[in-house]
Order: sequence, then C-alpha cells, then structure tokens
Amino acid sequence: MIIYPTMELQNGKCVTLHRGRLEEPSIYHVDPVETAIGWAAEGAEWVHVTDFDAVAGTGNNDELIEEIIRRTATSVQLAGGFRTRERVEQWIDKGAGRIALGTMPARDPETFKVLARDFPDQIVLAVDIWQGQLMTDGWKQPAAIQPEVFLQQFSNDPLAAVMITDIDSDIDQPDESLGVISSLAGQTPHRVIASGSVREIDDIARLKYVPNIDGTLVGRALFSRDVNLAEALEIAKPKPEKTADFI
Repeated sequence: MIIYPTMELQNGKCVTLHRGRLEEPSIYHVDPVETAIGWAAEGAEWVHVTDFDAVAGTGNNDELIEEIIRRTATSVQLAGGFRTRERVEQWIDKGAGRIALGTMPARDPETFKVLARDFPDQIVLAVDIWQGQLMTDGWKQPAAIQPEVFLQQFSNDPLAAVMITDIDSDIDQPDESLGVISSLAGQTPHRVIASGSVREIDDIARLKYVPNIDGTLVGRALFSRDVNLAEALEIAKPKPEKTADFI
C-alpha cells in the first residue's frame, strides 16, 4: 500500500480542514517546501498537494507548488481547482506526476475521459462524499448522480486511481469513514486511494487489508504528530508470504 503524505495549502500555509470547511482551517506554521523535502528523505514515493485557494477560486499557490515539484525528490500528485483541460496539461508539463479531478468528471465526463486516454496513469478520479451524496465545486454542490453510478461511468478508462474522501466523517470517527470508503472501493475496478480515514498508526494497518484499497492520504495525523511517517511507510510495505522449507 502506498502512503501519500499530504499537505493542503491555503494562502501559502499548510492547513487542514474540519469536514471540508474552507473557512475554518487549522494552520500549521511549517515551511511547505522543506516539509515535502523531509517526507521524501524519510522514504515517501509520493507527496499529495491540494490547493484550497484554487478550490475556492480565490487565487492559487502555483509558485509554491512549482517549487515543491522542482525540489522534492519524489512524485507529486496534485488536486484542487482543475476545471479545464488546459490547466491539467499545464501542470503535467510542469512535472506533476498525477492530477486528481472531481468537478470536471461530474460536469464534463467526456473531456475527463479524453484526458484519461491522453495521459494514461496520470489522471485520478476524485470522489468526494457528503452524507451519501457526491459533491463537486469545492464540496459545495451535490451532483445529480449517485456515487456508485459515477464510479461505474469510468470503469473502462485508464485511470491512475480513484481517490475517495468521506467529507462528512470526523477524523475522530475513522470507522464510519472507512465503511463509506470500503463500500465504494468495491464498486470500481481501479485502484483506490482512501482519504480522511487515518487518525493513528493502527488505521494504516487496517486499511492495508481492505480489498481494492491501494493507498491512503495522511495529512492531519502527520502534522499533529499522531502518526510517524517512517513507521507508516514500514507498516504499509507488503509482507513476504511464508514459504515451506524443503529438505
């Protein structure tokens, strides 16, 4: 299973949100670039970055994200505000390893499908759930399609992964979030990245054995030091199968 150490950017700072509320961020006074460099040094293969200013349409953190891509010795997965083909292409050209999109596939599924075909294994379908509904536009608008139908719509496209977030779940109730994510994970043939379900190290150990979950984002738990990245990476490694000894 892949651990995606995660930073969410707002006004140039690392933040986390409570149930997706952009107006109520918790701010962490760390350097985003140095934090990403540190994660790579600890062995992370990927870093996930979400631009909340781009999500809200109030600006962006483009220069900071470019520096993270340029200076971090790991692949970078981006999310937040990718509403057009041009912006997706721009960031792939700048070196982003993957782009996660949620609003575009709900509003313009054909363009999303073309992007998936043009950039195989670089496009991630973001599925954001609130009270059982699929949400778009920065988690503000419910989509007129059921999450299960939404997933099935892209079953045959060459996606890098499907990223599922239970917006409504509280980080102190990971069991509920895991139930939502694991249920939807069974509805897609693609690899699934869980988001919002890691509160402590034991949650990673549990996620590892949920069918079809290939990775998990870990953000708040890292910044609050409830999870140690090196330990999480070690737990996520595949364990070798026992083999019989022959004489």
